[in-house]
Amino acid sequence: MKYKVLLTREIIKEAMDYLKAHAEVEVCWKKRAPEKREIIQKIKDKQGLLCLLTDRIDREIIDSAPQLKIISNCAVGYNNIDYHYAISKRIWVTNTPGILTETTADLTWALILSVARMIPEADKFTRKKRFKGWDPLLFLGKDVYGKTIGIIGLGRIGKAVAKRATGFSMKVLYWDKIKLQNKEEKSIGVRFEELENLLKEADIITIHVPLNEQTFHLMSRERIYMMKKGAILINTSRGEVIDEKSLADALEDGHLWGAGLDVYEKEPEVYDKLLKLNKVVLLPHIGSATYETRLKMSMMAAKNLAMGLEGKIPENLIDEWKTVSS
Repeated sequence: MKYKVLLTREIIKEAMDYLKAHAEVEVCWKKRAPEKREIIQKIKDKQGLLCLLTDRIDREIIDSAPQLKIISNCAVGYNNIDYHYAISKRIWVTNTPGILTETTADLTWALILSVARMIPEADKFTRKKRFKGWDPLLFLGKDVYGKTIGIIGLGRIGKAVAKRATGFSMKVLYWDKIKLQNKEEKSIGVRFEELENLLKEADIITIHVPLNEQTFHLMSRERIYMMKKGAILINTSRGEVIDEKSLADALEDGHLWGAGLDVYEKEPEVYDKLLKLNKVVLLPHIGSATYETRLKMSMMAAKNLAMGLEGKIPENLIDEWKTVSS
């Protein structure tokens, strides 16, 4: 029997070819995210589903596929899936952890430097042929070297960001729900601070937490205004972690120097006021967008799917499934 699988979007060719060797593949849509009704229509006779973070896989979709054995999410996060319900129906749920760590850390630093040194604004200024020669007051940004960076969430990506900060001789503070052992803190070069203290002390705040009930609007209006005046806020985790309206207010009234965002509270919509502010660098969710990383992600998602279809325990079951299985 050749299993049938549904892909919500087309992925990199090598991964597509791998899947086609293991299953009968149908792609929901090539150029845009499919609507819910389209997924429901196409998933009815499928045993496997490979989806993206932008796809909301809820109970209705899951119940539309009585033969479904595995949902393979081509992303590290999986809050787009009603995984509790999937687990209750003994459907495997997998993700692609570890692969995008360094790539996302690189992008975090690209945002930090772009905001601090006003790179996008300076680029637009130059392209408009407004550059008339060196000016001592032209695009005065902020130094990064020697400043204090506060990292909210010291998982894989947070640690990778911290390691890069040492090259800028920065003081590195972090907050996480789990404090590292002193030995590991020293090896990375970080110091634990309670969240409120970190917000008050850091010149740059960068967020690297998963989205859950505890982290929704973790950066509330109160906490945004706890930040040091003139600080920079960076987010490459999940948009809902920040109250975007309050962020826009803090940028508009000058409390914050700037912000760099790769994710949004109501993605793909961006809060309108943010679009009108100069000192905000806005990216279209490209944290993992290098060919090398997307190829690794696609291949891992494809292999997870193939293993599940063959009745083998996938290598990258989400943590909640591991708890059920143990």
